[in-house]
Amino acid sequence: MDAPAMPAPLCLVNNKDGVLSLDPTALAELQKVAQPLVVVAIAGPYRTGKSFLMNRLAQKHTGFLLGPTVQAQTKGIWMWCLPHPRRPGVTLVLLDTEGLGDPSKGDSQNDAWIFTLALLLSSTLVYNSMGTIDQKALEHLEYPAGIRADDLGNVVLLSGAGLVTRLSELIRVRDGDTDSNGSTETEDEAEDTEFIRFFPGFVWVVRDFTLELRVGERPISEDEYLEQALQLKHGHGRKVQIYNGTRQCLRNYFPTRKCFVLPPPLGTEEHGRLEELPETALAPRFLQQAAKFCDYVLGSTWPKVLPDGGALTGRALCMLLHSYVEAINSGRLPCLEGAAAAMMANENAAAVTAALEAYARGMRGLPLPTEPAQLSAWHGEHLREALAVFQHHSFRDRDQEYQRRLMEQICTEYSRLQEENEAASQRHCRALLAELARQLDTELARGTYAQPGGYHAYEAERQQLLEAYWDAEGKGPKAEEVLDEFLVGRRAEAEAVLKADNALSEAEKQLE
Repeated sequence: MDAPAMPAPLCLVNNKDGVLSLDPTALAELQKVAQPLVVVAIAGPYRTGKSFLMNRLAQKHTGFLLGPTVQAQTKGIWMWCLPHPRRPGVTLVLLDTEGLGDPSKGDSQNDAWIFTLALLLSSTLVYNSMGTIDQKALEHLEYPAGIRADDLGNVVLLSGAGLVTRLSELIRVRDGDTDSNGSTETEDEAEDTEFIRFFPGFVWVVRDFTLELRVGERPISEDEYLEQALQLKHGHGRKVQIYNGTRQCLRNYFPTRKCFVLPPPLGTEEHGRLEELPETALAPRFLQQAAKFCDYVLGSTWPKVLPDGGALTGRALCMLLHSYVEAINSGRLPCLEGAAAAMMANENAAAVTAALEAYARGMRGLPLPTEPAQLSAWHGEHLREALAVFQHHSFRDRDQEYQRRLMEQICTEYSRLQEENEAASQRHCRALLAELARQLDTELARGTYAQPGGYHAYEAERQQLLEAYWDAEGKGPKAEEVLDEFLVGRRAEAEAVLKADNALSEAEKQLE
């Protein structure tokens, strides 16, 4: 069954005063999504119509905010969770990022954070720009922050390098060894292939495109246009390296590249009011290309996966978001290699704790002492409850390491409860026998049994005591042991009564 659609987008990542924070309301909505996620993020310069494209992917006329002025409308990252229109049982997560290069923000480092998060989270990253794919458009992908890969094969923010041009140096699926100079050794081709397998797909959308797709007299496709724009220059000079940097990265590290060019949607004077206009007011070619873009993205983007191949869910995405935003805000900008493994370990350890608490809480409801069979029945019932709690809270405990750990701790707790039950049984049974023997002790103190035939009266009283003891409920596992201990302790007393009875009876016979 598909998850219910969110009625409108929510701000997932707030961006205020250069600090990123996660919105609790959006996280709560994301936590509800137990289905695999197809995550499509869009990035690009501000006021280029990114939100319009995301609304088209959502198959809605409105949703993400659009604006008719030069002021950027989207701040931070906004999220919209919807049932995937083509994949039953899959949730489509659309992420609309704030525009890069907003002059009112004046912080390119902040742009890098937003762009990096879009890369971190997406199955497909859409880059939206205006005009043509030229050197200026490529320069929009240059920001003063580096990235490398975590164990999801995604990128993580580092410092001191171009966001794109140094990917070949900084991206690692795993930590590499370092040489004596502290530089990271180059990974072999197999590792590069592994990295590419995890990297998000890349779609470049060029808006307001008015050129002819032609090289000389030969028509070319949109994808050929992109590949031509990414062609490298020969040479080794600094200018050549700068020219080739972003191009080389896009060529080497995105598993798929796709391009769409969209002509102007309508007249310049109405350009900012797309959401207010009916479909008939938009240029047919623009609508055709927008539909072509949506068809490709919805049809070709697969659910985002974890390193073990399992699909990412809303809960897992929330945990990764916490890790990434905390790292970005830390100022240390660490490499988060192993973030997914650490996330799983933390979640599963918390699941073990929650399950143990559920077991202990349930077992506290059984008063001690109790019979071993009853204790065993309660143990079985609350063990099943604890396992259900663990299954609900655990996260991809594939090798059942944490479930085994839970079972070991529950067995230890059950053994402790058995010992506690035995101790409680001993205390209870001793107290019960002391109470039942009170009448016997009173008669002994009065000398009631110090007469001929007194032993028979003593034995009758003691037999009543034993019958009352066995009739009493809730004695626990130590009932027989404590009774044997009681009888051994009263043996000398019984022998004394018998001896006195015999002596008095013999004396009485002699008198007779």
